[in-house]
Amino acid sequence: MTQTQLRTVGVSWATEAAHIDAHRWHSRPPVVVVMHNGPLTTRQRWWVAMLNAGPAAALCARTALEADGLTGWPAAAVEILVVKGTLVRPAAGVRVHESRRFDPRNDVHPARTPPRTRPARSAVDAAAWTPNPRTAVGLLAAVVQQRLARPDELVRELERAGRVRWHNVMARAVCDIGGGAQALSEIDFVRLCRRHGLPEPVKQAVRVQRSGRRRYLDAEWVRPDGQRVVAEVDGAVHLLPRGYWDDMDRQNELAIDGSTVLRFPAFVLRSEPRRVAAQLARALGVSV
Repeated sequence: MTQTQLRTVGVSWATEAAHIDAHRWHSRPPVVVVMHNGPLTTRQRWWVAMLNAGPAAALCARTALEADGLTGWPAAAVEILVVKGTLVRPAAGVRVHESRRFDPRNDVHPARTPPRTRPARSAVDAAAWTPNPRTAVGLLAAVVQQRLARPDELVRELERAGRVRWHNVMARAVCDIGGGAQALSEIDFVRLCRRHGLPEPVKQAVRVQRSGRRRYLDAEWVRPDGQRVVAEVDGAVHLLPRGYWDDMDRQNELAIDGSTVLRFPAFVLRSEPRRVAAQLARALGVSV
């Protein structure tokens, strides 16, 4: 609680000081008092940072996304967003971002606590503040894949953000994500096809197996002769035992149905793109 809140509920300065001196509570300056003497939980660390930053502050970027449920992209510090020019006392483990376009009335989610920016704003900010464009694109893909924000929401937020870092990269990536390439490796794959003049595939095509199970294919083409060509991009998750068998099972079903199936590890899309393009061209019967 803040010291003002303590006064409101009848806790005097003397009582507060006595609890702190006895190590039953501890102070988190400038205005927060933690009413226990144990380690803070993640949620408590968020609240301490928020209350110390003032009433118009909000969790933002990766911290806000983590609070909304994003997994796999932890924040290195508690990230707080304030209006440009707001003075916030520095604190260990807290990173304060100032923004000229931050409007708490529109940018802060109206129902979630601690107060935080809406997922689309959180995602675009987090991506723009990363030092690497691939990391920025990967984060946006994860946000959509984990259903925290839709591609159209990210497009609108990018338009509002203006010329932030990686803007063009993110705009192209969101376009690809909206077309169905939700994993970063799949985005790389679509770009590889464009760069080497290959026909653009249908992304995340649905194939219903004889058992009635719906399968989603990373990329699929239909050649002029009617032959179907399928390309699958394998990331690290494909190495897990259950995922590995699911992939083999899907490939078996496609082969039985007469499709040509090509599989590429995700890292090969980056390290040997010409080799990948050459194999795809041969399978599709086109020249590159």
